[in-house]
Amino acid sequence: MDYTKKLAQLIEMLIAQGASDLHLGVGVQPVIRVARALTPVLSEPKLTNDDVMGLLSVMMTPAFKERFLQDQEIDFSYAYGDKVRFRGNAYFERGHVGVALRLIPKTIRTIAELGLPPVLETFTARTQGFFLVVGPIGQGKTTTLAALIEKINQERTEHIITIEDPIEYLYENKKSLIEQREVRIDTKDFDTALRSAFRQDANVIMIGEMRTPETMSAAVSAAETGHLVFSTLHTNDAAQSIDRIIDSFPSSQQDQIRIQLASSLAGIFSQRLVPRISGGLVPVCELLINTPAVANLIREKRTHEIQTVIETSSSEGMIDMSRSLAEMVRMGEITIESAYSRATNPKNLERLL
Repeated sequence: MDYTKKLAQLIEMLIAQGASDLHLGVGVQPVIRVARALTPVLSEPKLTNDDVMGLLSVMMTPAFKERFLQDQEIDFSYAYGDKVRFRGNAYFERGHVGVALRLIPKTIRTIAELGLPPVLETFTARTQGFFLVVGPIGQGKTTTLAALIEKINQERTEHIITIEDPIEYLYENKKSLIEQREVRIDTKDFDTALRSAFRQDANVIMIGEMRTPETMSAAVSAAETGHLVFSTLHTNDAAQSIDRIIDSFPSSQQDQIRIQLASSLAGIFSQRLVPRISGGLVPVCELLINTPAVANLIREKRTHEIQTVIETSSSEGMIDMSRSLAEMVRMGEITIESAYSRATNPKNLERLL
């Protein structure tokens, strides 16, 4: 089989059907995800182990393939001509190779085009601070980060460094100078690249994902020392994100990181993508802005009270997830069932409906 040609056919089909993901596994047909639903490609034969390895070999360099076979799993990126890019993960299951590909559009959409709240633009105008985009996997965090970075790129003359694993969206220099570093290709790891960014005259630093306490500590320190830092975290809401960061450190260091976070945090944006009644997905969100009252709660170990602050501070630009869901229900964008399935506080949502 000509695996280069076969991969091209699968990608063209994925693009034509508006799919977001492509899954390749042994003993099954290729599977695509369209509007959150998985669908097998019935016109394709079931794949063998040789087929999956052949398709994977088209997407990987020999060095990455060797590392994959050694580590048995790996993240990678793949560009299909100049049309689209993919974030990929290759792995083994029951002794066979599997591949999951997530489509990354070439065009970086704006905050307005993504249906996100305009208040997010205020964070791109800052000169320093720490801003987090949080939520479960597959909820558009990377796309939101890209919109924020591109907003800065279009409007400000800054030196932007991104640290990613792998590189997803590709930026073109506009007003800003952007340098993108990929873990294992351009740098050893997130921690090393982040420490190096301090000596590279960076104004804005984007960390694809905070995975270790060392990365979290360096990110907070960068925000304290005059950098604007953006990153993501796999957490459900603002309060949980703050607790996750603090709890990742030994108890002897938690008071220090709590004080640093209280002073450096700019905001935390949590988002979900919910099926729209008319088709497609619509974002719902929560936004915490680090006001003096919020900073005081963080310092005093009262993060459990942050949710109440969010619910009562809409006049300051904060957004409550339950209110966001209720508004989408009233507008006829999403069903009540979809709203409840994504509510972090069902009782509060019931009151608002």
